[in-house]
Order: sequence, then C-alpha cells, then structure tokens
Amino acid sequence: MTDHAFDIVILGGGSGGYAAALRAAELGKSVALIEKDKVGGTCLHRGCIPTKALLHSAEIAENVRDAAKYGVGASFEGIDPAGVRAYREGIVAKKYKGLEGLVKARGITVVAGEGVLRADRTIAVGDDVYSGTDVILATGSYSRSLPGLAIGGRILTSEQALALEEVPARVVILGGGVIGVEFASVWRSFGSEVTIVEALEHLAPNEDLALSKGLERAFRRRGIAYSLGVRFATATQTDDSVTVTLENGTTYEADYLLVAVGRGPATAGLGFEEAGITMERGFVIVDPELHTSVEHLWAVGDITPGLQLAHRGFLQGIAVAERISGLSPTVVPDVQIPRVTYCSPEVASVGVTEAVAIAEHGADGIVSYEYNLAGNGKSEIIGTGGLVKVVRQKDGPVLGVHLLGDRVGELITEGQLAVSWEAHPEDIAPLIHAHPTQSEALGEAFLALAGKPLHAL
Repeated sequence: MTDHAFDIVILGGGSGGYAAALRAAELGKSVALIEKDKVGGTCLHRGCIPTKALLHSAEIAENVRDAAKYGVGASFEGIDPAGVRAYREGIVAKKYKGLEGLVKARGITVVAGEGVLRADRTIAVGDDVYSGTDVILATGSYSRSLPGLAIGGRILTSEQALALEEVPARVVILGGGVIGVEFASVWRSFGSEVTIVEALEHLAPNEDLALSKGLERAFRRRGIAYSLGVRFATATQTDDSVTVTLENGTTYEADYLLVAVGRGPATAGLGFEEAGITMERGFVIVDPELHTSVEHLWAVGDITPGLQLAHRGFLQGIAVAERISGLSPTVVPDVQIPRVTYCSPEVASVGVTEAVAIAEHGADGIVSYEYNLAGNGKSEIIGTGGLVKVVRQKDGPVLGVHLLGDRVGELITEGQLAVSWEAHPEDIAPLIHAHPTQSEALGEAFLALAGKPLHAL
C-alpha cells in the first residue's frame, strides 16, 4: 500500500466536506478530499441545485398559464421534459465546473474513490492510504424508505424522480415534509394529479402550525390532494401503475409512488464504529464543536444528529477547518439555522415555533403576531398569498420567525439575525424596509410586537 500524508484528510466532498477543504487550504493546510462520486455531493448533483432548477421551471409554467392576468399575451403549450432536463443539467454543470476550479486553485488534492476509515485513523482508498493530523468525516446522507417498501420500478426516491423523462399523469407522494411538498409543487405545476400521504397531522409537520395550515390551504387551492394522520400500509406495482394502501384501507392508484420519508446518515460499512467512534442509530455523535469520541476525528453535515441542510454542513465544515487551524469560531445551534422549503408558496423559518416557545416559557410568557401578505403591496403585485409570523418572549427577544409565501425564502436572513442576536422587536422597529418589498411584511410584524402597528389593526 502507498501512504500519502496531509495535514487534513476529508472523507466526503459534499457541502460540508468541500467547505472544510476550501477553508483549510485558505488557512495554509495541506488537504486531501476523498470523494467516490463528484465533488459537490448530493446537494449540487442530486438535491438542492437540480430540484430548485426544476422548481423554477415549474414557476415559469405557472407564470405562462397566468400571463393574461398580467396583461401579457402567452399560451401554455405543455412541458418539454427533455428541455427541462437540459436546463437543469446545464445549471449543475456550470456550478460543478466553478467548484472544480475553486478546489484546484486552492491546491487541494482530490482523490476519486470510496474511502474507508481504519482503526489507526487513516483512510484507505483501494491500495492507497491517506493519513492526516486531523480527519474530517463528511459522508452525507441517502434517501430512506420504510420497512418492506422496496425502491425500484414505479417506486422512486427523489434521485429517480429527478431522472424521469416524462411528466406523470398521476403521482402519490409518501411524506409531506420538505422533499415531498417540493416535488408535489413541481408536478402539479407540470400538470400532474398529485396526492400526498403524510402519517402526521399536518404537511410540513416540523414547522409552526400557522405555516402548516397555510400551506395546506394553498395546496388545496392548487388542486394538490393530501391524506393526513393515516399511516402507509403497502404498495404494489404492475408494469404501468402502482397502488398505495393506507392502514385505514384507503387506496390510491398512480403512475408512480415517490418515497419522501426523509434521509438517513451514510455511515454503514465505512469503518466508523470499528475505529471507536460513538454512534447512535447510524449517526456520528459529536460535541458542540464537532469533535467525535476519537481524538483528531471530526464529523460534519448530515451524518451528525440534527437538521439535514446543506448550509448547515457548509457552516460546520468551515468551523472545523478553523478550529483545526487554532481559531475559535462561534458555535451556531440548529435553532439559529434558517430553514426553507421551496414549494409554491415557499415556507421559511428560523428559531422556535410558537408551541415550543410556550413549552419553554409558558403561555403567559409568549407573544406572537401574524401579518397577512394580503396587506403587502409587493406580494399583491407578484400574486402571492401567505403570512409572516413572529414569536417573541414577553418583554423580551424574538424567538422565532415564520414565513409563508412565494419568494419569502429571501427574507429569512433578517429573521436569522433577529433570532441569533436576541433582538427585541423594539430594536428592529425603527429600521426601514424598502418600499415596495415583501420585507415590509416582516417589518410590520416587528412594529406590531413593538406596540406600534402601522397597517394592522
């Protein structure tokens, strides 16, 4: 075997891994980045970027359908799946080329192959061994299924759904979380009949109840059907259809079943437990600074318990590279990380829900305010409904910001600043939001919680 020594060896080239590599190289470290597929990982090639390109195609389709409402003459002639795919793949190719250039410019050694962690904290890739003073694990996640539900044929995960070369006439989606509602939004805009099956009581079940209910109302208006509070039982398929049965006996027949029940940590068979790392349900257990139970071994991204978000992994990768280099970056808890679901309407949030705030501070210790986007000029112009909800501790800081409406994901950074800096609405109320923008709706909520509502009763 051939040994290769570096300051830092990183296993996994997704958002967390490549961010760690770029920052470590910037800080003067020699870095090996081991990736079995392509640098950029799921987010760039099979997740965030291609699905958001798909959602933009869906937005264009809706705009063309509604063009007459805005005084524009246009006719919707249908979806060209090959054209959508070419657009999506072009976006990914450009971003990938840019990332490759960044990695090369920083002098990072990219190793193509599947790495396995060994007991001596080195990583084996075929006949080569890579050793580092520090090793960062960033192997990402995979699409989960349910026991007894085999993926294949007309039963898909998001990866296979992206590769479809047709617009399905009918689709059932198992799971009403982020992936499920995003694909539901796309397929409905493309003309499919869509039914979501969610075992919990609401769509987007991890969000504030006001957002979940608002999303359900919006989906009903769009003609997206859903079943809530009843568990999946079985799925059977033929050459041209799939039948889904729920535990209450309800059945749905469709061209495809998309399984969108979440993602699991990609850690099996990689030697983590054998190297002495503490694991739990497949996740790597880390402390707040992302150390594992083994000295000089770190873990970032989806393999650590918590939010499975590309920007969380990105942030963690940067932080670990800085800690290895002797810096002291701030620990950012998950509650301060913004969350966006890019369906139509979008769902965006940061901080705690009102229910969690009440559990922590008591009903008398919490004040919340909802502002309807019907009162916002820019939202009216672009034709979106929705709401802004802000939760604060009584006479205290902002605890949560929750948004529903097209394009509101662009507003969530202001919410993150308010929550992370423990700002009081009274601190934010004097700040001016440009007119006309959707950000004014967030300003209205802060004004109301500061005791001086302007456009609200």
